[in-house]
Amino acid sequence: MTTARDPGFAARLREAIRGEVREGEPLARWSTYRIGGPATVVFPATAEDVALALRDATGAGIPWFALGLGSNLLFPDAGLDALVIRVGKGLDRLDRDGDTWTIGAGMPQPLAAKRTAHAGWGGIHKMVGVPGSVGGGIVMNAGCHGAEWRDTVQSVLVVDPDGGDRVVPAAEAGFTYRRSALGHVVVLETTVELAPADSAVLDAETDELYRWRRDGTPFNQPCCGSVFKNPEVGADWPERPRTSGQFIEATGLKGLREGAAEVSPMHANYFINTGGATAADVTALMRTVRGRVADRWGVTLEPEVKLIQGDGTVGGL
Repeated sequence: MTTARDPGFAARLREAIRGEVREGEPLARWSTYRIGGPATVVFPATAEDVALALRDATGAGIPWFALGLGSNLLFPDAGLDALVIRVGKGLDRLDRDGDTWTIGAGMPQPLAAKRTAHAGWGGIHKMVGVPGSVGGGIVMNAGCHGAEWRDTVQSVLVVDPDGGDRVVPAAEAGFTYRRSALGHVVVLETTVELAPADSAVLDAETDELYRWRRDGTPFNQPCCGSVFKNPEVGADWPERPRTSGQFIEATGLKGLREGAAEVSPMHANYFINTGGATAADVTALMRTVRGRVADRWGVTLEPEVKLIQGDGTVGGL
């Protein structure tokens, strides 16, 4: 496989774009888990940089991976052969036209939630507790407190591997629980329809939701967010446990460790890096937890965190 670690490829890409290209960049710097080996990372300054990087990588037969704020991801300890396209500054616009807002993929979801709420527009304000960027949130249809991106999205602007851009209407985005059918693309921005509301009421709600996240999860420790999706259990299932966190806690696994990875004593569906944890530590802990929950309850937990492989694809547990 041709690799983005090739100095010649990195040099050509550096000459072609306005943004920055870093070789041997530790992905741990760009992961909320603080885990991950080296990779060639491009920091695009414009949407055109994204298109050029994709076109060059595709033409050279080099795989690529789009990265936002690095939550919900576990990078391999050996790093990536894929080119990493880090969507952030320069792709973080926030504009309103009537009740329609256009939000850049590089904007943090909590910031988009707070700014629209403070302006007196509701609809994505509950995303204040969701880590990560808007682009990543759209790709996985992120959500919390009963709200999801698909509730408000009208369309998504994406760049295909050949560098061409196109608008995907919400009806064609294939949004389901924590998934979309956008495919292997880079999201540039999304257009959402919000509803006018009392800004003071929205500000109070976002403050309360933020406090809930702060006080109920180890958000200030290296972690990925929720490790497992909530399982689908039948209507006849007892009231508790129902969520992944409840299943893990009811199995007595809070505080369980593999290496330097630990099931958080605060919230059982958060696995934290206590210092120097590796991807191997985290995956070993995930397998142990999933196996014990299955043995105890007959319920198989499926990963919500994306286990990234060396070629940038998502692997299984």
